[in-house]
Amino acid sequence: MGRIVCDALNIYWLILVASVIASWFLLLSRRPPTGPVRTVIDGLRAVTEPVFRPVRSLLPPIRAGGMGLDLSPLIVFIVLGIILRAAC
Repeated sequence: MGRIVCDALNIYWLILVASVIASWFLLLSRRPPTGPVRTVIDGLRAVTEPVFRPVRSLLPPIRAGGMGLDLSPLIVFIVLGIILRAAC
């Protein structure tokens, strides 16, 4: 049972990384993605937003010039890393 939890947490870690990278591509793209790429991005958001949203409510994005720096992924990575280290 413990191995399954560790594997699930490691898979979620990878999903978080993919979500962060996808958000960077969305910022840099000239036009919004369509088709299968959009479906993947929407799926990543559906899985990660329920975790990021409460962190954002406690720690809103930091204004940096004309854009906001969202620290919620960093906080989630730190907490997940602590959980992984303690449980696995």
